[in-house]
Amino acid sequence: MTVQATRATAGPGAALGALIPRMRQICGPDGVLTDPAELATYECDGLTAHRCSPGLVVLPATAEQVAAIVAACAKARIPFVARGSGTGLSGGALPRADGVLIVTSKMRRVIAIDQHSRRAIVEPGVTNLAVSKAAEPFGLFYAPDPSSQVVCSVGGNVAENSGGAHCLKHGFTVHHVSGLQVVTPDGELTWLGDGTGAAPGYDLVGAFIGSEGTLGIVTKIIVKLTRIPESVTTLLAAFRTMGAGGAAVSAIIGSGILPGAIEMMDALAIEAAEAAVACRYPEGAGAVLIVELDGPAGDVARETAAVRAICEREGAYEIRAAHDAAERTAIWTGRKSAFAAVGRISPAYIVQDGVVPRTALPEVLDRIAELSAASGIRVANVFHAGDGNLHPLVLFDDAKPGAKAAAEEVSGAILDLCISHGGSITGEHGVGVDKSRYMPKMFGPGDLDTMQLLRCAFDPAGLCNPGKIFPTPRLCGEVPGVRREPHPLVASGQLEQF
Repeated sequence: MTVQATRATAGPGAALGALIPRMRQICGPDGVLTDPAELATYECDGLTAHRCSPGLVVLPATAEQVAAIVAACAKARIPFVARGSGTGLSGGALPRADGVLIVTSKMRRVIAIDQHSRRAIVEPGVTNLAVSKAAEPFGLFYAPDPSSQVVCSVGGNVAENSGGAHCLKHGFTVHHVSGLQVVTPDGELTWLGDGTGAAPGYDLVGAFIGSEGTLGIVTKIIVKLTRIPESVTTLLAAFRTMGAGGAAVSAIIGSGILPGAIEMMDALAIEAAEAAVACRYPEGAGAVLIVELDGPAGDVARETAAVRAICEREGAYEIRAAHDAAERTAIWTGRKSAFAAVGRISPAYIVQDGVVPRTALPEVLDRIAELSAASGIRVANVFHAGDGNLHPLVLFDDAKPGAKAAAEEVSGAILDLCISHGGSITGEHGVGVDKSRYMPKMFGPGDLDTMQLLRCAFDPAGLCNPGKIFPTPRLCGEVPGVRREPHPLVASGQLEQF
């Protein structure tokens, strides 16, 4: 959810200025940016409401350079933030005016593909879709597929544990990564995991994935590749109401069928997509359901027939099927473009991200409709229906006084709905700076302190992407030099205080 737009600007302080020559030694003159106009390019990620011009931007080309940069920052006690493609939607890559922004976009090699073990080693700046393209000649693909997969980087996917349309069957990033080379917050270059996914001991790879850049910086990723399925069929089913579409989702999952993806869009989202990309979905639809089935040809044929029957029984008035890549692309175009397309029908909008149990979808969608009607604020619904990951888009006109605040109130109420129905404040976009104030609604003080103990184990100095996830500075100095009361275990002497 967005908040009042903020912008911080400041030139580099003395400590940061003293670091510039060392950064030029590490990255070369072209790998260090200090000009204010160049720095402004990096002042926000995909969530533009939070802005801060970084004190310094560096563009390393190797893991060793990242390690040297971080070591220099740690020695000088200067905070640092990693950034990939900048497509995040939670302010997770928001830079610091007094810190260094480490941009990994130059690190975009697919280093190796092992078709026999179905593994690839990639650098963090490689785009998500590029991994699948590199693996395609071997009959393999990389299953996680965020809607921004054409531009989003694998390093950012690791930071946010990104999912996408096909996470229902194939899982999130965490299910497809078996090893990470990382730079720790003190500048050490090391590996987490052995690439097999079966190493004994604590699952440090799992802890690192989804940590939003607060535990270190990933420099190489060992990803698992999946065999391209023998058969894929994509169905587009049109319904008069969202309720009917939601009933079809429940019936499909309840039947025991596990599609590769189940996506839903409401009438307002369809209107936006039509205006942007002319996707030509069925006229008069209150909701469209995209169901993709993949696997052995015989299984896909049987499941396709069953899904058709379920959708017809639940009131689908038109069903289309795509059997080749071109037809699938035509169906998916509207859904993949939905977020950007909303700009065609609204001057501004808030991209929300929450999760509810599938069984709660009808009730939550009805309540969102009530919130919209009562406030007069339009809400376009686009979501991963199969796993209950909602992406309501709250529309407003930022030229009208009070419109943004009213939209933020509706957006916050949607998150409260998710929590009250046993869901979460984020499914894949992360907490970042945007949703940190909602963390206490999901977790108690003890829970948050326990999470922070893990963070402190990796980053006791509090220099690695500070100010993200947690609502206030906690334990080991989220803001260098600022401390709160120590965790009770620390105060009692049972744990060494950092």
